[in-house]
Amino acid sequence: MRRALLLLVLVAGVALVAWSGWQNLRQRRNLLQVQQDRRVDLIPDTQGAASDDSSGESLLKGKSAPAFTLNDLNGKKVSLSDFKGHPLLINYWGTYCAPCKIEMPWLQEFSKKYAGDGLQVVGITYDSEVGRDKIARDTKQLGVTYPILLSDTKAENDYLKGTEVLPMSFYVDKAGKVIEVTAGAGSKDELESMVKKIIAAGGK
Repeated sequence: MRRALLLLVLVAGVALVAWSGWQNLRQRRNLLQVQQDRRVDLIPDTQGAASDDSSGESLLKGKSAPAFTLNDLNGKKVSLSDFKGHPLLINYWGTYCAPCKIEMPWLQEFSKKYAGDGLQVVGITYDSEVGRDKIARDTKQLGVTYPILLSDTKAENDYLKGTEVLPMSFYVDKAGKVIEVTAGAGSKDELESMVKKIIAAGGK
């Protein structure tokens, strides 16, 4: 009888632990859903989503890149003017965005390959609320060493209004004009061709 009672207590304990774990998982999933619902989160499921005809792209293409001053992961302020005279690739991404993490190592490669041509690459996180530690871990795992900035509402309104897609990249020539905009993760060759285009364009 005593052995049966101990077994019953043991089974009840295991069941309680399992139930608590399930409840915790459900609460975390609900919290994550609430957080995602607060943000636009329409991310292409596949590559090859780069295009030239979305409303968001046409808003900035051919115009001067909007000025910004944002904090990097070390709390240092970085402005668009810091890149004056350089061809610049501005990449909006999110830690939850799988297509973003496909193309970011390519952007890292371009930043090294075309450094001699003055190319600068800067990443701007769309989900800054996840915290600097999470963002730093993700970029380190991806091997990214170019500057990563924390977005704010003004920068998002200036660059992303009218669009609901990540990643979003803006290719800015040496004169500060947006030459190309891509929505979604294109192929490596497509992205590199646009990098070459901004290197060749603009004034000295």
